[in-house]
Amino acid sequence: MTLLLKLARDARWTLFVALVTSIVSGFGNAALVALINQALSASTAQLARLGWQFAMLGVAVLATRTLSQTLFMSLGQRAKANLRMQTIRRLGDASFRHLELQGAARSLAVLTQDLDAIVMLFVRMPALAMQSAIIVGCLAYLSVLSWQILLVAIVTIGIGAAGFRVANGRALFHLRASRQREDDLVRYFRALFDGAKELKLHRQRRTDFIDNTLSANIEAVRVQRTRGYVLYSAAASWGSFILFAFIGITLFVVARRYPVNAHVMSGYAMLFLYMIVPIESLLSAIPNISTARVALERIEALNAELPLENGLDAPVKGSFESIVLDGITHRYFREKENDVFTLGPVNLTFEPGELVYLIGGNGSGKTTLAKMIVGLYAPESGRIVLDGKLLNDADRDSYRQLFSVVFSDFFLFDTLLGMRFAGLDQMAQDLLTHLQLDHKVRIRDGTFSTLELSQGQRKRLALLVAYLEDRPFYLFDEWAADQDPLFKEVFYRKLLPELKAKGKTVVVISHDDRYFHLADRYIKFEYGQLVETGTGASLGARYMGESAASESTPVRLPG
Repeated sequence: MTLLLKLARDARWTLFVALVTSIVSGFGNAALVALINQALSASTAQLARLGWQFAMLGVAVLATRTLSQTLFMSLGQRAKANLRMQTIRRLGDASFRHLELQGAARSLAVLTQDLDAIVMLFVRMPALAMQSAIIVGCLAYLSVLSWQILLVAIVTIGIGAAGFRVANGRALFHLRASRQREDDLVRYFRALFDGAKELKLHRQRRTDFIDNTLSANIEAVRVQRTRGYVLYSAAASWGSFILFAFIGITLFVVARRYPVNAHVMSGYAMLFLYMIVPIESLLSAIPNISTARVALERIEALNAELPLENGLDAPVKGSFESIVLDGITHRYFREKENDVFTLGPVNLTFEPGELVYLIGGNGSGKTTLAKMIVGLYAPESGRIVLDGKLLNDADRDSYRQLFSVVFSDFFLFDTLLGMRFAGLDQMAQDLLTHLQLDHKVRIRDGTFSTLELSQGQRKRLALLVAYLEDRPFYLFDEWAADQDPLFKEVFYRKLLPELKAKGKTVVVISHDDRYFHLADRYIKFEYGQLVETGTGASLGARYMGESAASESTPVRLPG
């Protein structure tokens, strides 16, 4: 509940006024009942005075109730916006590795469903405060009429609260479990869209995914949610039963033992009947309180599992002289192989103005190494040395600003975020023409007109963004894999040499052996180990020789 306390401190005066007006409104409602009870036995002269009091009190109740609801609604939306931005900033400032481990489904659920649950708590807060004040006010009036009745009420409420606590605890358990299951549901809902092509092309896969995977999880959420709300309903029913038991004990037991006059008895009856609605309303609000409690727990847990990176405001260097990877390693679990994959130890050096090809088989660790080179993964052992200085956690974010990267699983924003300089639109438009995208995309005020492009065209757009960033180190992960032969030629023979000529360091992850000879040097990885390095010319000659030999060797067909 730390987050809720912080929100309360930040808006303490607004919250104070909202609570006070809600309580005043509740006491006012109880006072209205007391005035009605007095009017039933009042003289004609007294009725005029009571009528004016009733009218003024009614206006005050209306005004305070409206003000409290307005303030709580405003607080709810402010709390949602503040918590959303706090969580987003936490996600933005967390390490990439922790974000990968966290996954998107849980974070999306927190940013949507859980925050909406907190808003609903604030929506119900005026009624909760007002109904509580009504109950307290009615009990206070009962104490004026008879202290014996008040004593019975306190004992009865104690018994009711004990039974309610048991049912509420079990309901909260099921509510927490169902929210955890909904994280999986969000992930499966995303798969329903992201994997639409694969599901359409395989009927059995689609049936299995919808009827088994999705259906089973939806049913599990339904069962647990139902159990939780049934328990809440049972708790509310128990509360109503206790109230009627209180009424029965008072009217048929206490009243016989301590005789009272008809006026006092009518006051009892009126208060009992009037208290039924606020008590039931208070009990029915408990699920909202519990849901908000679970939501706050989940938000706090998410923040706790995403430690902030250091040095996010450290100054950024515009260039470098050397980057040395000294014995760096990284380990991670690969589900497909059901084994821990170890990359390294790796010893490499990169300098400005060189073109390096990173090659090797699929799953050899090339992309993982790329993430370590650019600072997305911190090495588990070994060190990275930038210009002779050991890179530590406080330097890592500023170190990452040296790189422009297009990964194979890149993401495109529809706006050139973080780039605002004179002539940006014209420079971007010239690049669109150069990349033969000007017939598809226009740019205005740093915003692309569309991202509805083929994968190859989207990669060209990502390349455009990287060019505009103008960083000293460029890394391309299988960029040419989705390009036609024409653009492969442009990429390898024109764009990469241009970057090198500008003094940029360029690392290219590639399987295109016909262009290996263009590299200054190559680095080959297999099974996480650096197995070979050398000049691009020697590698290109070797692959050309192997290609010629394979073409001249006759192929025997079976049979």
